[in-house]
Amino acid sequence: MEEIGEIVKKKKKRRKKHYLLKCLIAALVIFGAYKLLTSPLFDIQRVNVENNAYYTSEQIISMAGVSIGENTFRISMRDIRNNLLSDPYIMAVNTKRALPNELVIRVAERDEAAFVSDRGDCIIIDENGLVLRRTKTAPLITELGNLNVVEAEEGRPLIAEENAALTDTLDLLKKVKNEELYFKKVDISNIIVRAYIFDRLVCEGTPAHLSDNLSELKRRLLDLKEQGIERGTLKVAGDRYIAWQPAAE
Repeated sequence: MEEIGEIVKKKKKRRKKHYLLKCLIAALVIFGAYKLLTSPLFDIQRVNVENNAYYTSEQIISMAGVSIGENTFRISMRDIRNNLLSDPYIMAVNTKRALPNELVIRVAERDEAAFVSDRGDCIIIDENGLVLRRTKTAPLITELGNLNVVEAEEGRPLIAEENAALTDTLDLLKKVKNEELYFKKVDISNIIVRAYIFDRLVCEGTPAHLSDNLSELKRRLLDLKEQGIERGTLKVAGDRYIAWQPAAE
C-alpha cells in the first residue's frame, strides 16, 4: 500500500510540473506575440485612400483620425468608419489592414445634384435631397427655384413646403443625368415645370411628361444646338409631343 501511495504522489508531482511547464510556455507565447504585434513592424507607414473625389486623400485620413506611425492593431476600424460617416458627403466606408504596415480606406461619396437658395445661402443637396452643406457661392449644378425651405440641416433630408414637388423634381433630375442632359435651373411646380437649358432656352411640361419624353427632348435639343438656337421654349405634353415656340424678338 505504501508503494502504491508513493507512485500516486510521483504521478501528481509530474502532472503539476507538466501543468506549470505548459503555463510557462503559454505565457511566453502570449508575451512573444504581444511584443511582435506591438513592435515597429506593424506601425502604419502608409494609408491608401480609394474612390474619393470630393475630399482629398489627406482630408480623408485626417477625418478618419489615423496617424502615421500608429500601431495598426491599436486602431479601431469601427472608429474610422464612424468618424468618416459623420460627414454628409461620405455614404459608405470600407477599411482593411494591409499587413504589416499599410491601411486601406475605401469610401463612397455622395454627389452634389442641385442647390436651393435660402436667405443668401446656397444649400447643396444630393440626388435624394440630403443636405450636404451650405455655401455663399453658387456651384455649377442645377438650381431649384420656387422652393420654400422649412428645414435644412446638414446630413438630413431637406424639408420644404413643396416636398412632393421636390421629390418629383429630384426623380426627374436622376433621369436627366442618365440621358446625359443638363438643366441649368428648374422652377419647381406641381403643375408646369420650367427647366432651363440656357437662360432663354426653356423646356416646359408636367414633371411626368418631361420624365417620359427625355429621349425625344434630347433629340430636339441637339437639333437646336446644330442650328445655333439658344432662345425659345420646348413645350412637352403627352407622349412624344413637343411643340417649339421661338423666343419673341
